[in-house]
Amino acid sequence: MELDFDKMNGLIPAIIQDNYTQKVLMLGFMNKEAYEKTVETGKVTFYSRTKQRLWTKGEESGNFLHVVSIKADCDNDTLLIMADPCGPVCHKGTDTCWGERNEQDIMFLKELQDFIDKRHEEMPEKSYTTSLFKSGINKMAQKVGEEAVETIIEACNGTDERLIYEGADLLYHLIVLLTSKGYRIEDLARELKERHSGSWTKH
Repeated sequence: MELDFDKMNGLIPAIIQDNYTQKVLMLGFMNKEAYEKTVETGKVTFYSRTKQRLWTKGEESGNFLHVVSIKADCDNDTLLIMADPCGPVCHKGTDTCWGERNEQDIMFLKELQDFIDKRHEEMPEKSYTTSLFKSGINKMAQKVGEEAVETIIEACNGTDERLIYEGADLLYHLIVLLTSKGYRIEDLARELKERHSGSWTKH
């Protein structure tokens, strides 16, 4: 990767983004040596403008930033680094340098999908998910229908707590059904995104 370190007197900004939650965690600066060390070690290393030296994020706190990917922008003078953080990123103890919480509950759906994919591949014994896959498409579809009815009942005559509980059951069993057909929850997200566009027309 050919980077342009000349525009800012030997430095380029590096935006750090959480690979899982997609949250922007911090902004730092790298010189060529810091960039090379980051690539070599797999831990994000900056050039400290105050201390006038390289510093690896987490070298004192243990809250390292483990590199997942590094991309340069269109001018090759800014980096976007996807990383897995080990603990809070900011020196003030917050998850990000903007005081945000580094959480995205919606991203758990991908984690759940990956888990169900693994169950489908390995089919371990004594697993409820495995038993669903072994029951066949008709049974899995029937289970989705049952959970949908229970969700409707709770929405009309139940409690909010039970609505969320049954809705979670519905979503889980739907993901299992999708997986058995070779699809993922992202396929539903893609369909909904397409519908949200102005060019979508109903099939």
